[in-house]
Amino acid sequence: MILEALGAAVLGLALAWAAVHRMPDRLPVRGAVLTTGSLGAVFGALLTHGALGPGHVTAVLVGAVAVAAVLLSLLLRPANRRLRRSAAV
Repeated sequence: MILEALGAAVLGLALAWAAVHRMPDRLPVRGAVLTTGSLGAVFGALLTHGALGPGHVTAVLVGAVAVAAVLLSLLLRPANRRLRRSAAV
């Protein structure tokens, strides 16, 4: 379980780092994003491990990355494009 949690934290950190470098203008401060990614992945690993039980390391890591991705997506802000609204109601 310790190695699963450590692996999940590293994967969540890598996912958050990739998000920071791909969309720096749409995310908040780098530290908050990196923390959210790693803690979200550890929580996802704990949740998946609790649901599946021991012996499913690959599935636990996939669940950890999925939860981290969902939490990181909640941090995204809209793009700076102006929305056009139709005048017809």
